[in-house]
Amino acid sequence: MRHPTVQELFDLSGRTALVTGGARNLGFDMALALAEAGADVAVTSRNLESARASAERIAAATGRRALALELDVTSEEQAAAAVEEALRQFGKLDILVNNAGNVSSTPENAPLEKRPLQEWMNTVQVNLTGTFLVSKHAAAKAMIPARSGNIINIASISGMIGRDRRVYAGTDMGGSTVDYAAAKGGVINLTRDMAAWLARYNIRVNCISPGGFWRNQPEPFVKAYSDATPMGRMGQDGREMKGPVVFLASEASSYCTGINLVVDGGFTCW
Repeated sequence: MRHPTVQELFDLSGRTALVTGGARNLGFDMALALAEAGADVAVTSRNLESARASAERIAAATGRRALALELDVTSEEQAAAAVEEALRQFGKLDILVNNAGNVSSTPENAPLEKRPLQEWMNTVQVNLTGTFLVSKHAAAKAMIPARSGNIINIASISGMIGRDRRVYAGTDMGGSTVDYAAAKGGVINLTRDMAAWLARYNIRVNCISPGGFWRNQPEPFVKAYSDATPMGRMGQDGREMKGPVVFLASEASSYCTGINLVVDGGFTCW
């Protein structure tokens, strides 16, 4: 019996993927990585023009088909429509990356005792309910009928630990919020339970929890965060989420389901 080579295990040729929030930052990096590995990719954004621009960049860079879709993940109607359109365009949906998320934070309303209920509701709706809604329709319309599929949820180390807010000292950053921590913790355990349920249909469900990534944040924060990280730096856009997402999307991780892959430079190991 011939076993696949490493290159074959990571190859996504012939696969199709939907990446929510795939128009910018880590979402764009992951959508581009899947296309670089051979997949046709649909990217979503609440701003259709932003999704179109990113899809054009991916297609030009990789030669793969790249579809732009407008999607507010808190709308079940839009979640269903996005999955249906990806299916119509590609004929199947092999991979779903639930990346769309948000955190609304200002120094005035970030703490628990000042956090407005509406901010709590909005953060939970986008990060947790949105992951549920898109997964529900991808599973029901595409993956369960095909008896095959791969769902990758993007959580955060904020869903794993309580944050030391001292890293925000000397800045006007609002910091991590209780609702974001709760929502991302929910995504991690949603991943585990979805994995347990969907394994019977040959659908794998895994999670990636990134740590802090550098995006020109204030220098006091960057230094404090880097000092709190064993690797001594923040993550870098453009490279450090690409390998993890291709690993989990490909046959290289064929015996992995229900896992939370932490990409944080060691931040949570101290």
